[in-house]
Amino acid sequence: MTTQTAPPAGGPPSLVPPEGRTAALLVLTFGAFVVGTGEFAIMGMLPEFAASLHLSTADAGYAITAYALGVVVGAPLITILGARLSRRELLLVLLLLFGFGNLLSIAMPSAGLVEVARFITGLPHGAIFGVSALVAASMVERSRRGWAVGRVLSGIAISTLVGAPFSTFAANHFGWRIAYLIIGLFGFLTFAGVWRFIPADTPNRANSPLREVTALGNAQVLLTLLTAAIGFGGMFAIYTYLTSVLQNVTHVPEWQVMVYMVIWGLGMLAGANIGAWLVDRNINLAAIFALAGSALAMLVFTALLHNNIALMVDVFMIPASVNALGPALQTRLMDFAGDAQTLAASLNHSAFNIANALGASLGSVLLGQQFGYGALGVGGALLSIGGLVVYLLALFILKKSGVAEERLPIT
Repeated sequence: MTTQTAPPAGGPPSLVPPEGRTAALLVLTFGAFVVGTGEFAIMGMLPEFAASLHLSTADAGYAITAYALGVVVGAPLITILGARLSRRELLLVLLLLFGFGNLLSIAMPSAGLVEVARFITGLPHGAIFGVSALVAASMVERSRRGWAVGRVLSGIAISTLVGAPFSTFAANHFGWRIAYLIIGLFGFLTFAGVWRFIPADTPNRANSPLREVTALGNAQVLLTLLTAAIGFGGMFAIYTYLTSVLQNVTHVPEWQVMVYMVIWGLGMLAGANIGAWLVDRNINLAAIFALAGSALAMLVFTALLHNNIALMVDVFMIPASVNALGPALQTRLMDFAGDAQTLAASLNHSAFNIANALGASLGSVLLGQQFGYGALGVGGALLSIGGLVVYLLALFILKKSGVAEERLPIT
């Protein structure tokens, strides 16, 4: 397998895939799809999962919490421990852990042990996405990094559109263990694809966990991660309770709920591609557009709860605008993380899961205080605005420091 040294900014790719870039990017996108499906699948098959383990739906939800906790803990922990591995080596280890974690989940006989298995399965989640994005960026010229990162991250959107509904179907007809068996086997298939199609990069055997951590002392990295932790939250404040809104306020037929879910998934896919296109033209414009646009779309959500058709349009616009933020933040971390690029890219997905918890919790508080479902749009918009304020603060600090924004090649 062929490797090259790191290029100067604007130079050629630093890695050349043995079977071509198209095949390599397809493998990485498929991996993002599989891991995304592993995260979102349980939300659709929760009733079957709860019934099989003799749990209430509320208690079964702890399996979701266990996975999310694994993501938050695992992204920094595994990346630091794997500091001396090459990115290809680390990605192979992560995919093995993901595959075995899913197999472990189906082998556990009790709810508590299943939760432990889901925690283990979540550990490699963030690092898989982070390393995949870095590998994708290293296989294209600098001016197309946004396109490459967006291509990989689109696998997450496809998982909500195809993977999660398919898992629900499999769980309803064959049981949730079969659904996770398929996801685990797909994880091993991705391992084989990475082994065959991803080029080998040179490991930094002189690197150390301490060096990986201390390189994160960059304010731009921390502010970018904070932007993600807050800015993505609004999407989850609405998505978590969307089915309840449709049933209790909009009063759509049961079959139409699935239509809304598909439209939401299409919006996420569109957002990943729109964000990637914008990043390669103006990364700051991409982030500002995503955060400001999502705030507006969420405010509109509050006014459209009783309008079926108009709400469908807005249910597309909310994830389309929010998800456009992903490629921008992932690429920005590459520019500022220095020697901790792998750790920073992985932490981006920990921040995403923090946003998930923050948004869902905010929605729960608003509904618990009897503000009504319309408050979800207002609360979500405030989170998007909060993310925008943090991002603008990062730009202000950067301007005051006089540091050039696009100064680092992807190595």
